[in-house]
Amino acid sequence: MTGVLLVDDQRLLRAGLRAILEATDDLEVVGEADNGRQALELGRRLRPDVVLMDLQMPVMDGHEAIRAMRADPVLGRTPVLVLTTFDDDDDVVEAIAAGADGYLLKDLDAEDLRRAVHHAAAGRAEMDPGVLRQMMDRIARMPTLRQRDQELDGLTERELQILTHVGRGLTNDEIGKALFLSPETARTYVSRLLTRLGARDRAQLIVLAHRAGLVDPTAK
Repeated sequence: MTGVLLVDDQRLLRAGLRAILEATDDLEVVGEADNGRQALELGRRLRPDVVLMDLQMPVMDGHEAIRAMRADPVLGRTPVLVLTTFDDDDDVVEAIAAGADGYLLKDLDAEDLRRAVHHAAAGRAEMDPGVLRQMMDRIARMPTLRQRDQELDGLTERELQILTHVGRGLTNDEIGKALFLSPETARTYVSRLLTRLGARDRAQLIVLAHRAGLVDPTAK
């Protein structure tokens, strides 16, 4: 059973999310919070497998709450999915910088939400495709992120290929097709890159790929 903590200041929305998530036998909402401070308190006590976090909240907003969770010895490795109506690129970059594992918009359908929670619990958090494209465009416009990192020098040619495709926003299935690998092999390579480069998640790999100049910012 995957336990989920819902963090949103709108009670009606939380009720809808609970109904969606608990429509399956393997997802359970273990708690609800209406601000970031309460989320920290409940998170430490309930130990959820995944946190669904809104950004715009009173008392403590989502960005501050995520940063506090990442610094917390109990919640530091708990997957956090941002679920919000906002897709502003500043919000996206700030949430990822704070330590969010994924960024989803509230207009996604029920099945996509359940799948995202399952993936996050399994260590494969994801982003809304439109938000991912937005983040990549924002990163590509940052001239200070165009220098090659020394840690990439030890990667094999295949690992550099995988990192390049991750930087382009491809999924494991798409990487596998592009490089004639199985999705499982592509996933293994991505997991290895996360470990070797000390990256928390796929979003940080995207930043590294762009900063290293592996991705053409003008390519679509």
